[in-house]
Amino acid sequence: MFGWEFPPHILGGLGTASYGLTKGMSQQKDLDITFCIPKPWGDEDQSFLKIIGMNSTPVVWRDVDWDYVKQRIPYMDPQLYYNLRDHIYADFNYIGTNDLGCIEFSGRYPDNLYEEINNYSIVAGVVARQQEFDIIHSHDWLTYPAGIHAKQVSGKPLVIHVHATDFDRSRGNVNPTVYAIEKNGMDNADHIMCVSELTRQTVINKYYQDPRKVSTVHNAVTPLPQEILDIVPQKKPNEKVVTFLGRLTMQKGPEYFVEAASMVLKRTNNIRFCMAGNGDMMDKMIRLVAERGISDRFHFPGFMKGKQVYEVLKASDVYVMPSVSEPFGISPLEAMQCSVPTIISKQSGCAEILEKCIKVDYWDIHALADAMYAICNYPALYEYLRDEGKKEVDAIKWEDAGLKVRRIYDEVIRIYNK
Repeated sequence: MFGWEFPPHILGGLGTASYGLTKGMSQQKDLDITFCIPKPWGDEDQSFLKIIGMNSTPVVWRDVDWDYVKQRIPYMDPQLYYNLRDHIYADFNYIGTNDLGCIEFSGRYPDNLYEEINNYSIVAGVVARQQEFDIIHSHDWLTYPAGIHAKQVSGKPLVIHVHATDFDRSRGNVNPTVYAIEKNGMDNADHIMCVSELTRQTVINKYYQDPRKVSTVHNAVTPLPQEILDIVPQKKPNEKVVTFLGRLTMQKGPEYFVEAASMVLKRTNNIRFCMAGNGDMMDKMIRLVAERGISDRFHFPGFMKGKQVYEVLKASDVYVMPSVSEPFGISPLEAMQCSVPTIISKQSGCAEILEKCIKVDYWDIHALADAMYAICNYPALYEYLRDEGKKEVDAIKWEDAGLKVRRIYDEVIRIYNK
């Protein structure tokens, strides 16, 4: 598997999903997983898989294709390349290697992201020559070039996992470079797994893929450890808390949360609103809250991770995800695990599998405000969503998603080996 992040060092849902799926798949005793990431930090859980750091894999000339060298160093004489490639490490200057011949990676999403994606794909070719494996699995667009390179080197089939597309991230204002990387990955994949039927239809209709090679594998949720279950919520007894937790980007619809909150506060003043997370819309949301005159009832605690997420959720009476386009959305499942009544947009992939929550169109701030107000003021509704929501989400297991992935693997390998 090629991934970009892995707990505990995560910046979004990709790392959470990668961990949950691999942990669920590890229940299959005849399955071994090698998970590659740009830069491990050393505290990742390797009890159920093997992690390879691309930043600690030496790159030597014989592992770099001549076409790549010619593109990056046009003045390089081909005969010189062939004379040198079996004897020396890759040129330290042209791909930024360190003294050991390893390429440096930030382990994040830096300004030179395209360069890191390219370098990651180079190292993938080295890894594919070194490892024994039956199938390649690339998570999200950042690792599609790596999967393609590994497939070319090894002759093994490639499955890609679409956790999101640029149509989701950009509200349709698609970055042509990202689109090209995504489409190339899909074109070269032997099978495409999508986290929802919503995403599957995007892949078929926007990237022009054969529906027969595109499947839906819904995400799940990891059971809560005891330390999370033992968290005692910190909240005032006479106040309700409504929470938004996620990146403050246009994909997540934070402005709809603020507008609905403003409408609720015209009807009652015993509710506080928490917008946890950060992103490029943070300043805009702070200004919008001030313009609506609700700053005294609004809180911006910033980015939350690990235990902090669950402390926020357990202190909440309502969780809201008003995403404009959400391929899946694991956070509502995490909220429901914590017995928090949840409101989600109908434009989210998790709406396909969740029933014990309230669903609204992301743009319908009147419906969103009514749902917030009702859960906070009608105990019977609150208790029903709290109890039934937890029962529902506790039955959604990563092991089941892992079994579906395994069936896809087996079929892809069978067809590939015909």
